[in-house]
Amino acid sequence: MNSNSAAFLREPYGDLVVGDAPMPIAGPGEIVIQNRAIAVNPLDAIKQTTGQMMYGWLPHPAILGEDVAGEVAEVGPGVSRFAVGDRVLGYAVGMEKGRNHAAEGGFQRYTVVRALLAAPIPATMAFEDAAVLPLAISTAASALFQRDQLGLRHPTATSPAAVETVVVWGGSTSVGSNAIQLAVAAGYRVVTTASPRNHGRMRELGAAEVFNYASPTVVSDIVRFAADSRVVGILAVGTGSAEPAVAIAAATGAKRVSMASPSVSFGDLPRRRGLNATFVRTMTRLVAANVALQVRCLRHGVRARFVWGSTLMNNEVGPMLWQDFLPAALADGRYLPAPAAEVVGSGLENVQVALDRLRGGVSAKKLVVTL
Repeated sequence: MNSNSAAFLREPYGDLVVGDAPMPIAGPGEIVIQNRAIAVNPLDAIKQTTGQMMYGWLPHPAILGEDVAGEVAEVGPGVSRFAVGDRVLGYAVGMEKGRNHAAEGGFQRYTVVRALLAAPIPATMAFEDAAVLPLAISTAASALFQRDQLGLRHPTATSPAAVETVVVWGGSTSVGSNAIQLAVAAGYRVVTTASPRNHGRMRELGAAEVFNYASPTVVSDIVRFAADSRVVGILAVGTGSAEPAVAIAAATGAKRVSMASPSVSFGDLPRRRGLNATFVRTMTRLVAANVALQVRCLRHGVRARFVWGSTLMNNEVGPMLWQDFLPAALADGRYLPAPAAEVVGSGLENVQVALDRLRGGVSAKKLVVTL
């Protein structure tokens, strides 16, 4: 191996700074990936913006980042699925509690990834395209298939005929684009929302119908369209998505809503210490929105829960997704990397550029840095 370097969050609220990093070593059940492409996520931006409010257990300097794709540089004891040189994508969980935070962070040249959270990619797939998947597909799978979330049946090699409906609010988001494909692969009819310019892409991913989320009649339009089928669950993705998702559940008789996003945006929070008017206002709105939402859920017998993508590494959904489904689905083209990758630049110094771009708003694309 060569030397390692990383983009460090050296202190709360600071910019990422590139510096030398220890070379990670693969332990039992792990691989080391030499990263060729990494993607940024809202979780990274939120951690940088909110200081210790999120991921308070993460020490500084911290290495953020969840989405990596590259080549296997080392294989740990007990790993038989991979060999050195394999082209893979992987879900880096270094930000999670109880993990090896430095070795398993994604924003570095070499990252330790659990073998059960990695999958081979076809020779024809670019690393930057593969890097859009890990956190998003893991979150979508956790929401759809975990028993404590929507609890749907798992995807198969051949999709059964669709007789039940899943609603995905926010289909053009990273999580939404993956949820559409996973639900279709599991044999469900998918109804989703997106801006009109993205309707065609949503249908390419398998959605049976797409509605404009900004339409004042969108909730009633979805309810009317889904009237001929049992709605078995709703996934809410994007700021403010939970409220219409619960409204659809109440109107269709669906009993479960999985929420991947908070009711308010953290994008306007300033990156600085101490209380400020924007922070207080945002937190007040967040608490009020969550209380109102749960009251509405109780009134209509709906269970709405937030989903955390990393939970699948501790249950049967992880092996189902990363070992049984995704490798074959990517290999034969049944599964598409979505949303589209937009390469912000090459080199770790561009990760901060990508995070700043992400805070400004991104639609139907994933910001990627190549290495």
